[in-house]
Amino acid sequence: MKIIVTGSLGHIGKPLTKELVQKGHQVTVVSSKPEKQKEIEELGAKAKIGSLEDVEFLIKTFEGADVVYTMVPPNNYFNQDLDLLAYYRQLGINYSKAIQTSGIKKVINLSTIGAHLEKGSGILIGAHNVEKILNELPEEVSITHIRPTSFFYNLYSYVDMIKNIGMIATNYGADRIIPWVSPMDIASAIADEIETPFVGRKFRYVASEELTGNETAIILGEAIGKPDLKWVITTDEETLNGLISIGMNPKISAGLVEMYASLYGGLLAEDYNKHKPELMGKVKLKDFAKEFATAFN
Repeated sequence: MKIIVTGSLGHIGKPLTKELVQKGHQVTVVSSKPEKQKEIEELGAKAKIGSLEDVEFLIKTFEGADVVYTMVPPNNYFNQDLDLLAYYRQLGINYSKAIQTSGIKKVINLSTIGAHLEKGSGILIGAHNVEKILNELPEEVSITHIRPTSFFYNLYSYVDMIKNIGMIATNYGADRIIPWVSPMDIASAIADEIETPFVGRKFRYVASEELTGNETAIILGEAIGKPDLKWVITTDEETLNGLISIGMNPKISAGLVEMYASLYGGLLAEDYNKHKPELMGKVKLKDFAKEFATAFN
C-alpha cells in the first residue's frame, strides 16, 4: 500500500515508518524540517518536506495514497501567544480538506484518552475537536481514531523536580491508577490498523501498563538510584502555580491541571475503562526506566 505518515520521525513516526517499510509498503513521511530528509530516506521511505498549515501541500502529498496517518505535532507550551485549541482545530480542518480533496478513503488518526469528552479534559479538548472535524467527512472515508493513554516519556518532565526536591509532586497519581503507554506500542497498533480492513468510524485505545503513581515512583526510583522516591499529591492550585513559575503559558498550564485532575478523579479514563485493549503493549515501565535513568544521570 501507499501510506502517508505525518509527524516526521518523532517518537511514534520513526518506529511506525520502520515497521511499515519492513512490511513492504511504500511509505511517504511528511516533515517540516529539510534536515530530516536524509534520515527518512535512509529508512527506505520517501520524504515530503512542507508545512501541515499548507493545505495545497497536503493535498498534493496525499494524492494517490491508500492510507493517511494523521497527527497534530506537539507545540511549544512555553509560547505565551500560543492558542493551543485553535492550533488543533486548524490542523484538523486542514487534514479534513486535504483528505476530501485528494480522495483518501482510509485514515488512521492519532487522538488520545479522554477524546470522548466535550469538557473537563483540559488541553485534550483539542484532540476531541479533531476527531469531531474528521468524523464529518463523507461516510466512504473510513476513520480509526487511535487513543493512547499517558505517554511514558511525559515522565521526563519530572527529572528536574526529582533532582531539586527529591520527589514527584503533582495533582494526579499517588495511589490512583495511571494507564501508561510506550510510543513503540502505539506505532504497532497504528501499523495493525493500517492493514486491517474497515469501513466506517471506530476508535482503539492503546496502553502498555497500568500502575499507580506510587508504583511508578518505585520503579523510576530503583532505576535512578533513589529507592525512596515518592509520588506526592499537590493541590490543583499548587500544580498550576508550579507550571506558571517555570514559564509555561498560563492558559495551557490551566488546561494541563484540569487534565491531570480529570485523570485523578476518574473522568478522563471512564471510556477507556469500558473499552480497554484486549492486550496491553509489550513495552513496560521497567524498560522505559532504563532510558529515564540515562536522561536523569
